Amino acid sequence: MGRQAIFEASVRFFLQPIVPFLEDDSVTEIMVNRFDEIYIERRGKLERTNARFPSDDALVSAIHNVAQWVGREISPEHPVLDARLPNGSRVHAVLPPCARTGTYLTIRKFTREAMTLEDFVRLNSLSEAAKEFLELCVILRKNILISGGTGTGKTTLLNAMSRAIPEQERIVVIEDTSELRLIQPHCLYLEAQHGDALGRGVLTVRQLFLNALRMRPDRIIVGEVRAGEALDMLQAMLSGHAGSITTIHASSPRDALIRLETLSLMSDVDIPVYVARAQVAAAIHLVVQIDRFTEDGSRKVTRITETCGLDPNNQFVFRDLFVSRLKGRTSDGRLVADLAMTGEKPSFHRDVLEQGLSHRVQTTAPLWTLD
Repeated sequence: MGRQAIFEASVRFFLQPIVPFLEDDSVTEIMVNRFDEIYIERRGKLERTNARFPSDDALVSAIHNVAQWVGREISPEHPVLDARLPNGSRVHAVLPPCARTGTYLTIRKFTREAMTLEDFVRLNSLSEAAKEFLELCVILRKNILISGGTGTGKTTLLNAMSRAIPEQERIVVIEDTSELRLIQPHCLYLEAQHGDALGRGVLTVRQLFLNALRMRPDRIIVGEVRAGEALDMLQAMLSGHAGSITTIHASSPRDALIRLETLSLMSDVDIPVYVARAQVAAAIHLVVQIDRFTEDGSRKVTRITETCGLDPNNQFVFRDLFVSRLKGRTSDGRLVADLAMTGEKPSFHRDVLEQGLSHRVQTTAPLWTLD
């Protein structure tokens, strides 16, 4: 029996109380708040279950088992663990006393079948025109920031959009915890390392990004920008590595750029605030906002916005290209939305013509100059 098979059998044994949820494709997240309090997310809604671990020791043993197999440590001195299961599902655990009411374990499940933009359209999360526009923007090498809250599907959307990247490109993917699966044949995947109890072996996303620049990438995909690597990413976007796609936690396009500006100031490079803001405004072409609706648990792209530099007061300027409006409900209570064009053209409206892509325009002709 190989190491991977032993890992799978071991994890299955220790996580036995939640194995049914791990095998249920309708469950997307498993949340253990303490050994006898377990919630799941199913089709976007939270449910409390009757499942429970035999004791807190059993739950902690399961967490230690995962940590051992991935070569990471969790202990009272290092009470937080980021890891993944053999099938790729993301694991996050916190031990007391940081976890005040018990040991916490959260598992973001790894879907067997990666969603496509066609799936987003089928689920009424995206319109056909918006799908075509995003695919064209990826081909045109626009730098795209996907913005949304926790659990809105940012990574899933990024993965779906990445399918539009030409297969002949060399792509470097950088993540804190590996989740993305690109279909292109020439992909290199880099994953951050958290180091041991003495802090040895640490490799941050920022360090990986700097190394990625030496790997002759045609395109760099960053799973999520969350710290000082934002500055390096922005400078790379501005210096010949266009076509990057990344995600960020924010509730609106404006908040997304402000947060990106703040993160770029967290690097060890001392730059003025106005320089950071100018770099954000120049580097990011589009912000795609995705939200989760608690009413029915659905995820929808609610806005596709172009960034248009800074105004005389040094404030971000935006142009909404697509805006979603709720139209009603289906017979089973699901929200129906229409992500429609606003009538505005992007500043790069001639790019499709100039790069010989006019034949690919089917539903977004009002956005482009085609002759």
